Amino acid sequence: MTMEILLADKAGFCFGVTRAINTAFEAAAGGAGKVYCLGPLIHNPQEVERLRTAGAETVEDLVRLKPGDSLIIRSHGVPPSVLIEARERGLTIIDLTCPFVAKAQRDAETLKNEGYQIVVVGEKKHPEVQSIMGYAGERAVVVEAPKDIPGMTFGPRLGVVAQTTQSYGNFSEIVLHLLRLSKELKVFNTICNSTTERQNAVRVLAGKVDVMFVVGGRNSANTTRLVSIGRESGKPTYHIETADEIRPAWLEGANRVGVTAGASTPDWLIEGVLKRLRNGETAHQGVR
Repeated sequence: MTMEILLADKAGFCFGVTRAINTAFEAAAGGAGKVYCLGPLIHNPQEVERLRTAGAETVEDLVRLKPGDSLIIRSHGVPPSVLIEARERGLTIIDLTCPFVAKAQRDAETLKNEGYQIVVVGEKKHPEVQSIMGYAGERAVVVEAPKDIPGMTFGPRLGVVAQTTQSYGNFSEIVLHLLRLSKELKVFNTICNSTTERQNAVRVLAGKVDVMFVVGGRNSANTTRLVSIGRESGKPTYHIETADEIRPAWLEGANRVGVTAGASTPDWLIEGVLKRLRNGETAHQGVR
């Protein structure tokens, strides 16, 4: 029997990542001084390496940068203190903060100015969450999961925002817990629509296939969440960064294979996986 390959309707770069990648490559090719990116532009090591080769180097701080150098602010954003330091150093700032992340930053700042203690639902060490915390004030806390709430101290007035790649399930469950603990609760739903669409597409696709492949960086929060959703469906789900990682044993007995990818995964990596799986067969795109 011929193996059928199904590509999720929503897979690969989202609007914010496409904008960031295109602008970063344009800056690298501009030739006007050195170009640096504060942290990996996106959580995909293969695409970050392509960007380095093009002339945009990744740095973890601003120590080596000189006046006139260009600094790319990645899609995850940065705390205000970083922007202040960059201006003081005389750097040209190329701000590629995702519009959805920028909204979460503004919402956190609004809630802080209204006197709420901010709760950011997300991963404590993720750069996006750290950027949002920079706008949220000293009393702000991060909650990753409902199980973290017992033992934490909260004020009577709570304002909630989410890391943009959070699942609605985790976000809503945490909000419900906080509702029981607070006198006043104000919630901004800052989850990105693109994230939700990709997660829903994985749930639908997993119901149609025998095995799932999720393509994307292992350091990508939205990609690893797609992997979790695939596994929750009960279908074997494999997280790979490139086609070279695919093992023939994973495909034994599979008549239908599903493929999806995180929002930071470039098309050329997805096509490489499809080509490896295809072995002469045609991928069926637009699965809903």
